[in-house]
Amino acid sequence: YGFPGLNPGDTWCLCAVRWLQAQEDGMAPRVHLTKTHIKALEVIPLERLKPYAADLN
Repeated sequence: YGFPGLNPGDTWCLCAVRWLQAQEDGMAPRVHLTKTHIKALEVIPLERLKPYAADLN
């Protein structure tokens, strides 16, 4: 399809179920909580996302 792939620092959309699977496998990417849809919390508790937050200081 001509997709050149991702580079370090790129961001992308990942569904909550796949993020949870990656987290359980020890490979979860950082999360921009301010850009994450609130419905993701129906799948992943906020406390589980917070350690991966890219936008909290």
